[in-house]
Amino acid sequence: MNILSKIKLPGRKDKFSVGLDIGTQAIKSVKLKISGNAFELVAFDLEEGQLDPTDVLKKIKHAQNTDLVNISFSGSSTVIRYVNFLRMSKQELRQALKFEAQKHIPFSLEEVYLDADILKDDLPENKMLVLIAALKKEIMQPRIKSLEAAGLRANLVALDSLALINAFNFNYPKNEIPENKSVCLLNIGSTISNVNIIDQSAARLSRDIHLGGANFTKKLMDIFGVDFKVAEELKLKADSANSEKIKTGVESVATNLALEIRTSFDYYESQNNSNVVKIFLSGGGSKIFGLKEMLAGALGIEVEYWDCFKQIKVSDKLDVAKLDQFSSQFNVALGLAIG
Repeated sequence: MNILSKIKLPGRKDKFSVGLDIGTQAIKSVKLKISGNAFELVAFDLEEGQLDPTDVLKKIKHAQNTDLVNISFSGSSTVIRYVNFLRMSKQELRQALKFEAQKHIPFSLEEVYLDADILKDDLPENKMLVLIAALKKEIMQPRIKSLEAAGLRANLVALDSLALINAFNFNYPKNEIPENKSVCLLNIGSTISNVNIIDQSAARLSRDIHLGGANFTKKLMDIFGVDFKVAEELKLKADSANSEKIKTGVESVATNLALEIRTSFDYYESQNNSNVVKIFLSGGGSKIFGLKEMLAGALGIEVEYWDCFKQIKVSDKLDVAKLDQFSSQFNVALGLAIG
């Protein structure tokens, strides 16, 4: 199983691609029409997540008229490492990978799908920077079965972080990023936040933090004594009567998140001659009341949202208002659809 590039399927001639981001709390899908190097958004969907997503997947299959989708994974069953290798060809890397990867992957190689890619081949001392990605087979199988039950097949399998980087680099080319500076892509999901540091469009560090929007919700449930649904609404929009109380609750969780992010920054900056100068924020949990400002204050760094459809043509047949409302949740799905 190749988890960094498309699985070549014979006879496929259509010019559409569907990215499917199956999250804990929501399932997001994006369908692109491909014309050369240009993409047009022709369909999107956001559905409530389910323990068994088969019915939702059937609905998406019907609505988007597709049988092939690109999917991704994150969390403790995935690993991304950036490692310096002696310079070699791609073919030589393939041969060396099974011997070298075990030094960097905390799983037995028999229990994972493994892949690698050369990011930079011009490092000093005849070395190159290699991205190693691994995905445990046991987490893949249930997802593939759900797809098959819905009449779908996986065309590409990736990791959330790599899909996110793919979407960002397409929409924000090198000339829009400060020269010789690094930026962080922070994608806050329901239970996991992806931290990705990139330098001149090249990924240099990826890490999953097991803290997300659900942690903020649970905190507000405790503070206000309300159920999950009410707390979800509170964390996104506060009125004058309870804004300070919500801010206090959000801040306590945001502080823990900021500490984890700072740990990642400190490690990266200790290994590289580059500082992280900005955070680009995305994900369903990124819209929590006051969170952007809290992270900026705690980390002493500029934080802004980014538009994953910046360089994507949007069909005039789509509900643009709905797309704008939920656009920050489609970044991973968009990166998968770009492929």
